Amino acid sequence: MPRKIWAIAFSALLGLSACGDTVLEQGLLGAGAGAAAATVTGGDAVTGAAIGAGANVLYCQNNPSKC
Repeated sequence: MPRKIWAIAFSALLGLSACGDTVLEQGLLGAGAGAAAATVTGGDAVTGAAIGAGANVLYCQNNPSKC
């Protein structure tokens, strides 16, 4: 994969660390980051959004001090 795509994918994945204050915000931020990462890497945006939303909500709910 060219460096540009890796850089974009890495930047999109960093969005997962932006937790949000509420469960809704956490889900939306995770969904956006997941969809962006999937699109950049040639995956399915809907699947990426679902995985990103779930992962971000789970992370933030289990680690509230890090969000």
